[in-house]
Amino acid sequence: MTSYKSQRLAAPAIGRRAFLTSSAATAGLGAATLAGINAGHAQQSGTIKIGQMVSLTGPLAVDGVEHKNGLDMAIEEINEAGGILGMTVESVVLDSANQTAEEVSSAANLLIDREGVSAIVNGYNVGANQAEYDAIADAGIIYIHYNTSVGHHEVFESDPERYFGIFMADPAEVYYGYGLPVMLDRIRSQGIWKPENNRIALITGSLPYSIVISNAIRDNAAKYGFEVSFEEVVPVPTTEWGAVLKKVRDDAPAVIANTHFYPGDLAQCQVQFAQNPTNSLVYYQYGPLLKAFSELAGEAARGVLTSSVIGILPDELGNAFREKYYAKFGDTAEADPGASTYSEMYHYAIAAALAGGVGEPGNHEQNRKIADNLRRFVYRAPFGTLRYDPRFNAAIPYPTLSEDPSLAMPHLLYQITDPAAANPKKLIYPAPYNEAEFTLPPWFK
Repeated sequence: MTSYKSQRLAAPAIGRRAFLTSSAATAGLGAATLAGINAGHAQQSGTIKIGQMVSLTGPLAVDGVEHKNGLDMAIEEINEAGGILGMTVESVVLDSANQTAEEVSSAANLLIDREGVSAIVNGYNVGANQAEYDAIADAGIIYIHYNTSVGHHEVFESDPERYFGIFMADPAEVYYGYGLPVMLDRIRSQGIWKPENNRIALITGSLPYSIVISNAIRDNAAKYGFEVSFEEVVPVPTTEWGAVLKKVRDDAPAVIANTHFYPGDLAQCQVQFAQNPTNSLVYYQYGPLLKAFSELAGEAARGVLTSSVIGILPDELGNAFREKYYAKFGDTAEADPGASTYSEMYHYAIAAALAGGVGEPGNHEQNRKIADNLRRFVYRAPFGTLRYDPRFNAAIPYPTLSEDPSLAMPHLLYQITDPAAANPKKLIYPAPYNEAEFTLPPWFK
């Protein structure tokens, strides 16, 4: 199998202003592009069903509802632009609740067998572990998701012909782990943070997603002068962090990295840490991206680090999407997860239109044409470049794997700067996307 730490591709240097201006100006693939394709082709009639299986209930509904909103918003705009070659698009959304393999597989089968969907445009289902892949491969339809799983790479590489239509629209979770020591080294090199030691304490959620990230942090830490000095796995979900935090305080590490990702659970961890903090940077996986984390943690959230590979960029395209999303769904909505399914749907619609139309279950030939287009045409999304590496049928990260920001999805490091603000976080890495610089957390003595 292909190494997930392949040699990176270098890119020429380019200034932030020049890159962001040019990338926004050439975004191109959107409603206007689709309308142009529709105008140039013979029109068809009928309805296209697009399936989705996301958590509308349960602890991950905070994202699942937004994944539905993003899909519905894109479909509304696509229909206004003439649909897909004149065919009207409609969504069929099923609740994957706790995202178990059984729930996700059942939903996939219902979407295919009962609803006859032409594609499944999804958010994430972190507990399914690719259990839904075989039913989708048998049907031969397109399935685009954000499961963030290295397991996707492994299954796809095992039989690319069988799994031709299954795409992961963000980099695998393993790159979060490989990328964190790189980011910490960058912060240290700026001289603002002068760590008292080189120790990283790892707190790991019990889900495979979290475990893979922690393992990758451990594997890559020494390369950047860090040492994993403490590790403990905590059950998911969990709200009582006292016992593990006591052990961490006794270790007094330079960095605390918690790879559990439920925002409410992580907010409780930060509140309890802030009651007796150590001079440690605190990194939480994904959860603080959502406003629920800052609302629950309050002032204790200030200074926390977090990261994502599907965060909306603070550029012309990203800001315009955020404004449009809030206007439609209200200021309390979470635009970042909504942008993922919104962008997936547009990429699929354009790829299908260029292929001459969608393919229903069993129409492998037409769906292969669409899959080829998804790999062939890059889509500039509000969160950066959506491009599928043909080795994996998945996006790859910049700068962890590719040094070219026009060909990979940026791995974004944020810091919570104002917990009470409408957007509590600022992007501090990588260039040319960053909008602010790292500041030392207020709990440092």
